[in-house]
Amino acid sequence: MRSKGPGDGDGIARDQARLARVAAGDEAAFAGIVTDETPRLLRFVASILGSGQAEAEEIVQEAMIRLWQQAETWQPDGRISTWLHRVTYRLAIDALRRRRPTVGIETVEDMLEDGSPEPVAQLIRIDDVKALRAALDSLPERQRTAIALCHFQGLGQAQAAAVMEVSEAAYESLLARARRRLRALLAEET
Repeated sequence: MRSKGPGDGDGIARDQARLARVAAGDEAAFAGIVTDETPRLLRFVASILGSGQAEAEEIVQEAMIRLWQQAETWQPDGRISTWLHRVTYRLAIDALRRRRPTVGIETVEDMLEDGSPEPVAQLIRIDDVKALRAALDSLPERQRTAIALCHFQGLGQAQAAAVMEVSEAAYESLLARARRRLRALLAEET
């Protein structure tokens, strides 16, 4: 059984109530979930796929459709956000299996804010982003996902492990290997 963080029981109870309303056909409750969860899920899927917004939107939309259709059968053993991350993860992996991921640097630049007006600083930042994107892309799929869940999605260890359907110890080990490999890859760039 997964360990839950402080307040997870209350969150699960709130999620159970929200899903009960969705299961009863409450479109406003469903719209609230969509509004709350979509931005994080889009970032998560984009970080896995390394592709444009359209493909990420399609995957998140499919996950939301599944939530709407399966609301009656949802088991309150975790948060809605964890379930949605797990579903989007599976859908993203399916999409990866259908193609080889590629990302243009323009996509990454749009996601990053750079307040520096100096062109030299911008070029350094672009080089850093390119190196990071290349290093992330060279990680094995599961390591890349572990990094994305922890650092880009801000999920706790228990939630991330649940998304990847591994034990917390296995997730911790996977994340540690991913971080070591990422550091090594970035060190090779310098």
